[in-house]
Amino acid sequence: MELDADAFEAIVVDELDRLPDDMVDGLDNVVFVVEDRPEDGSLDLLGLYDGTALTERDRYGFGEMPDRIILYRESLLAICADEDELRDEIHITLVHEIAHFYGIDDDRLHELGWA
Repeated sequence: MELDADAFEAIVVDELDRLPDDMVDGLDNVVFVVEDRPEDGSLDLLGLYDGTALTERDRYGFGEMPDRIILYRESLLAICADEDELRDEIHITLVHEIAHFYGIDDDRLHELGWA
C-alpha cells in the first residue's frame, strides 16, 4: 500500500481522536511522531515508545524532554492491503505504545490481546 506522509499523519491523528478519553487523558509530556523507518532501516518495527514509563519514574517533572511515541509509516504501510487495514494497525500500534507509557509490558499486552 502507498500513502504520502501527510495522508498517513491525518489517519494517525484521526485514530488518536478515536481512542478512549481515559486512555489519552493521562498522557503527560508525550509527543506522537511519524517517521518513515526505524534507525536500523528495517520494516520489522511498527512503533516505539521512547521514554520512561509511569511505573518507573522517580523524580520526573519540570524540564524533562517529552517522551515520544513513534509510528513507522513504511513499516505499517508494508503490512497493509488497504486503508481499513491500515487504520486497524495504526490503532493497535497506538494502544500498544501508549500501554508502554503506562508501564504495561509486552507479556501483559499479549495476555490482553494487544501484541
